[in-house]
Amino acid sequence: MNEQIEYNTTREMMFIPEYGRNVQRMIQYCCTIEDREKRNKAAKFIINVMGQLNPSVKESGDFKHKLWDHLFIIADFKLDVDAPYPPPPPLSLSTKPEHLSYHDKAIEYKHYGKNIALMIEKATAYEDGPEKDALVKAIANHMKKSYLNWNRESVNDELIEKHLSVLSKDLLKLNQDFRFTHTNDILAQNQKRKPFRQGPDRNFNKQQSPPKPNFNNNPRGRNKPQ
Repeated sequence: MNEQIEYNTTREMMFIPEYGRNVQRMIQYCCTIEDREKRNKAAKFIINVMGQLNPSVKESGDFKHKLWDHLFIIADFKLDVDAPYPPPPPLSLSTKPEHLSYHDKAIEYKHYGKNIALMIEKATAYEDGPEKDALVKAIANHMKKSYLNWNRESVNDELIEKHLSVLSKDLLKLNQDFRFTHTNDILAQNQKRKPFRQGPDRNFNKQQSPPKPNFNNNPRGRNKPQ
């Protein structure tokens, strides 16, 4: 008996593959039910099945609304039922998301990030004094810390000071008596901030020897060795 094998490539397209082909066939059959009351009951039954097959939808706030939207989408907006929510407009599926606006400022050294550039820009507006000096010192040490996240071999204090001068357009200068935080101290602080991961118990799989019998507590002398 020669039967032609049906492949998924020859079948009709699935609108939402997460629910499977059987759900799509159930919805297509629901569209053909002439009695409106029976069609409404069938639609509610399909909604319950869809919620069981795709439990991740329940994580959203209004998951019932999303299920009904998926029902109309799978039905190709051809299902006429008394739904608790209005069907989504068909054009909403082809609408492109809004364009995200990114900053157009070019970052000179990307490994420091945008926040460092904003901090330097803020520090340049400070008046000269101890508050500005403390802020510049904090920025310089933070730059060194950020640099060490990407390169731990060729960092040096003169390079960090040069980058600070470039990013601030020669408006921020370090005092001559300023000393950077030592590289080993920064690496040690970063190591302490890492989350502790408890490894497997090495003694878990070890076979423990059975306890030795205590013959001194045996009043009748049973099992006492001869």
